[in-house]
Amino acid sequence: MAVTAGMVKELRELTGAGMMDCKKALSETGGNIEDAIEYLRKHGQAKAEKKAGRIAAEGMVNVVVLEDNTGAIVEVNSETDFVAKNQEFQNFVDGVSRQVLNTEVIDVETFVTEPWIDDSSKTVKDVLIEKIATIGENLNIRRFEKIVTEGVVVAYVHGGGRIGVLLEATTDVVNDDIKVALKNVAMQIAAMSPRYVSRNEVSQDYIDRETEILKAQAMLENPEKPENIIEKMIMGRLNKDLREVCLLDQTYVQDSDLTVAKYVEKVAKENDANLSIKKFIRYETGEGIEKKEEDFAAEVAAALA
Repeated sequence: MAVTAGMVKELRELTGAGMMDCKKALSETGGNIEDAIEYLRKHGQAKAEKKAGRIAAEGMVNVVVLEDNTGAIVEVNSETDFVAKNQEFQNFVDGVSRQVLNTEVIDVETFVTEPWIDDSSKTVKDVLIEKIATIGENLNIRRFEKIVTEGVVVAYVHGGGRIGVLLEATTDVVNDDIKVALKNVAMQIAAMSPRYVSRNEVSQDYIDRETEILKAQAMLENPEKPENIIEKMIMGRLNKDLREVCLLDQTYVQDSDLTVAKYVEKVAKENDANLSIKKFIRYETGEGIEKKEEDFAAEVAAALA
């Protein structure tokens, strides 16, 4: 498969690797983006997981909670940060959030056909189009999710809507101390961006893929070391990686003597509660969406020449 400028551009945005490295990775992997990402990681030229969530669009994330057991999180995008700070835009996002609390659908395409929560004579899409005309920028309801639980759900928003978190926990005690503790954990999620609640959620496919990548890196960095030493290095690095991506294994940011799991246990004991973290949803505004870069196409084309 011929490597195109668009393919190089996409891979560079995902990994942050140099253009020529991206071109070589794509050539070596037959143009497969996912294989090219792994190729770059194995050769130490990118840490794709660190780059894939870079912010490249404006707008805001909003979260709302109803009666401690129902929560909604939405992302609505705008073209500029200026509009994202506009009160009319923020009011619209709040309306979308309340709409999500009351919907049973799970996809945006169906969601926008529903009657608008504040005026049933219009659909969500009608109101979106009106806001585009009024505000003067393209707006997009990108994604949403809802949690309904028999336990408790808490919400946290950081940076005026740059990051939003919904956290679900099971508990037989719901009081101010429990809700404050869960909000602290939600703040941890916003700051440290875990991918899983615990190691129990980590798939064997993930373990196998990371082990393969770590082995390639270790052998590249230490070609003279015997295989048994390489294996110990791999296990050490894999455990370190899992401590970073699993919420309960992370060091609790407000008390470095505790992991998040130990913090939750401590709060549960103090409140005589059976408390456990069940699920979280973390949105970051614009993650994975590419901003326009004026001279990038020409730069890529030159690299491919």
